[in-house]
Amino acid sequence: MDSDSSPSLIDVLVECSHWHSALPDLESLARRAVATALGLVGDPSTRRPVTVLLTDDEQIRELNRTWRGKDSPTDVLSFPAGPRPPGLPEEEPWPLGDLALAFATTERDARALGRPLADHFTHLVVHGTLHLLGFDHEEPDEAERMQALERQILAALGIELGSLEEPIEALETAP
Repeated sequence: MDSDSSPSLIDVLVECSHWHSALPDLESLARRAVATALGLVGDPSTRRPVTVLLTDDEQIRELNRTWRGKDSPTDVLSFPAGPRPPGLPEEEPWPLGDLALAFATTERDARALGRPLADHFTHLVVHGTLHLLGFDHEEPDEAERMQALERQILAALGIELGSLEEPIEALETAP
């Protein structure tokens, strides 16, 4: 793990109490997933704060509708901060971006995939962090590269999910 990805640069905000009931160590899981992804894939010379919002399906649906034009809940949303503003002092950290995860959708998808909730949650945080770093899965070659990185990061976290052929996005349409 990269020392520049210290927990102080990874804020976890919990707006839905179901998260704490289901995953008592969720802040630690989220921080470790982000830090490991940044340490293995990110630019270690850059300190980039990340905020992880753990919320419910209603809030995610609103965010998804507002920012993506999709009026439905989803499991994870990534909001990259964009380029560093000109004139911002170099010692002032510029955020990498924000992640938002929905409890009910994440829990339902973990069950559908037959995965422990903690493992699926960690996978989603890693997936979202890769989006913040500029990775995408719109094209087959991009998807393969992103899934390979996800496997590598998850393995470093001690999580073996086997094949990631069932992309996270395929679950977004589940009722």
